[in-house]
Amino acid sequence: MRKALRRLFKIQKNYSPDADGYLHILEKDINLELKQKISALEDLGEVVAEKLQRKYTDVFEGHGKRNLSIKICRDIDGDVISDLKAERCLEKEYRSQITIHFETVTANEDEDVDAFTIDLWYYYGGFIGSGCGTLFDINNNDLEKEMEEALIFLLHDKH
Repeated sequence: MRKALRRLFKIQKNYSPDADGYLHILEKDINLELKQKISALEDLGEVVAEKLQRKYTDVFEGHGKRNLSIKICRDIDGDVISDLKAERCLEKEYRSQITIHFETVTANEDEDVDAFTIDLWYYYGGFIGSGCGTLFDINNNDLEKEMEEALIFLLHDKH
């Protein structure tokens, strides 16, 4: 599966990579081919999230961090819609990200659970004709490695 995804992302013409690990995509380059790439990236994110959640749930529990949850979250303009899928990824203000949540044993009911996110795709609408998007650059970054590094950081973080 990984080889197929790498081939899918191999040709990224008209997309400009940035030092932040994301491709910056102009509105004129947002098309159905990009939609397929976003969908494939989100699918990869779901597979890796499930794998890493299985691997790290007991480890987090052993460090007093319960209810580890790693999943894809999608929203449009900040509104989380329960049945939102990648099919709508070309709508303006659509965002998908990997979210990592857990609770600490010492947390009060008033405290929020700890959370961390890794953005996958965000389509900023802007004014007419001025929209752009940022897409996680799978060619130059390893999503699984990024997620695992975040988990290790959160595991050892004292907050």
